[in-house]
Amino acid sequence: MDLRATETGDTKDVATVGRLRDTEMDGMEDVATAEHGSNIQNISSAMKLVLETLGEDTSRDGLRKTPERFAKAIVSLTSGYNLNPVNILKDAIFEEDCHDLVVVKDISFSSLCEHHLLPFFGKAHIGYIANGRVVGLSKPARVVNVFAKRLQLQERLTKQVAQCLFDVVQPRGVAVAIESTHMCMAMRGVEKIGSSTMTTCFLGEFEKVGDAREEFWRALGK
Repeated sequence: MDLRATETGDTKDVATVGRLRDTEMDGMEDVATAEHGSNIQNISSAMKLVLETLGEDTSRDGLRKTPERFAKAIVSLTSGYNLNPVNILKDAIFEEDCHDLVVVKDISFSSLCEHHLLPFFGKAHIGYIANGRVVGLSKPARVVNVFAKRLQLQERLTKQVAQCLFDVVQPRGVAVAIESTHMCMAMRGVEKIGSSTMTTCFLGEFEKVGDAREEFWRALGK
């Protein structure tokens, strides 16, 4: 079905198209839980004011539900504030005769830059040198998700992931490298589409440049 509006002057047809678009978009929106109801209402009211300040008509079909959609989206994108990454790790630590490097790489993530509320996204790579204990393989990725679902700086995100793993799992060392693309560089300011940023954090035995770091970079193909 072609739902594109044409300049026919038939307002009834355009309105129908708008309602169909609303239905399709509602199906793709994150469902906000009841506990966030008041937050969603407050954010929705604020976004409605922003749109009206820009000169938009928030009663037209294309924008009628936009404030609420935005509110649900921002609540979902910052859901990490309600999660404790320590609990994710501590229930999945296993005693094991392992003292070698464990690497989980290419962990995809997305987050919001706290400066402009624009997305940045990419991949995180995590390595740790076990000290007789290992953590479930999915848990480092879950820790990345928890910290990424907050207003962030890439530098802080990198350090938070590394420090959390180091404190809770207590390995001999932790290495975290994050590569990402920032929309605040691509869509505004210098407008450099295709640029990327890498940040690292090394703790424990990784702090000194040496065999441990080299093994980590080799595992990443760097």
